[in-house]
Amino acid sequence: MKDIGSFDLRNVDRAFLDDPYPTYHALRDDDPIHECADGSYFLTGYDEILAVYRDHARFRSDKRVDFKPAFGDSALFEHHTTSLVFNDAPYHTRVRSLLAPAFTPRALEELRPRVEAFIDARLDEMAERGEFDLIADFASPLPVQLIGDMLGVPESEREPLRAWSLAILGALEPTLSKEGFEAGCRAVEDFKAFLKDLIDHRRTHPAPSDQGEILSKLIDAEWDGEKLSEIELFHNCIFLLNAGHETTTNLIGNGIDALFRFPDEHARLRADPNLIKPAVEEMLRYESSNQLGNRRAAETTTIGDKQVPEGAYIHLCIGAANRDPAHFPDPDRFDIARRPNRHLAFGNGIHTCAGAALARMEGQVAIGKLVERFPDLHADGAPTRGGRVRFRGFLTLPAAI
Repeated sequence: MKDIGSFDLRNVDRAFLDDPYPTYHALRDDDPIHECADGSYFLTGYDEILAVYRDHARFRSDKRVDFKPAFGDSALFEHHTTSLVFNDAPYHTRVRSLLAPAFTPRALEELRPRVEAFIDARLDEMAERGEFDLIADFASPLPVQLIGDMLGVPESEREPLRAWSLAILGALEPTLSKEGFEAGCRAVEDFKAFLKDLIDHRRTHPAPSDQGEILSKLIDAEWDGEKLSEIELFHNCIFLLNAGHETTTNLIGNGIDALFRFPDEHARLRADPNLIKPAVEEMLRYESSNQLGNRRAAETTTIGDKQVPEGAYIHLCIGAANRDPAHFPDPDRFDIARRPNRHLAFGNGIHTCAGAALARMEGQVAIGKLVERFPDLHADGAPTRGGRVRFRGFLTLPAAI
């Protein structure tokens, strides 16, 4: 591990990407509010990160200042400054209120049978083959299928969705190549054109209210007499796919990998399927799908024992907070019955992930059914990590039954 005094998020090595937790622990112990070379601050302590999440007056989410140098006037800039996640009130309040009907308990109960049927069909296919890749064949198709259902995307037209999502989210990494920038811009433009045709069709052919489709609701929804503009509608539909795709794929992949690495906990879950809910919470804590949040200081303020100037960019290391021993005893131990487990995998405060309950339901159904159906499931070769700083997951996870 490099000297933590020189730790730079924009210049990490492969060892960090494979296992960032020793670095997180060292930073939390010796420099929990680490000032990076570019003047940003990297936070690793649970209490400090939680305080920033909850103080939306002094720490803002709007990223127009931050994205302009990297994205210019591109399609990526338009997307990431229009979607829900990188905005503050009142825009954030209005859009979140319009999206809220998609994530009510009733809406999730309507979606659950679809998730169960899709997972059962996937497991049937995997049973016939005996060997498979748990990412390509299991973890990634589920959220794409579900968000495709929610947006009313025809089955035959869903193939490009995952690649679009990966390209758009890939542009949020601390370092962005020219090729990555161009791929992200193309993905936004292609996705917008696709959505325009879909929305035009849905305006004249509303979906039945009992099908779990929300695009019609988003088109017609009003908050304080305002509807989403066409551009807002485009980018928040893209946001729904992006937010639901990579994080859920990573939750399932990371969770199964943890069971492989901790066979006693795998056996424990097989013996007691009722542990699936706390098991998924521990998977979210132990290997957080999204490792980094961020804010910008709206004024000069103090975090912990350090003064942070107005305008400072702040990295909130969720992966480090979720292994803070002050809140999680023996934090590097994977314990599927851990309680309490107040992890920050979905953030906190007014920007807590709107789809958290949906992701939890998908993870519980997918992993629970997989473990029940294939009691002898095991790794079948070396997995391939995604090699990204912000989103932690796998590109491949070979397994057999």
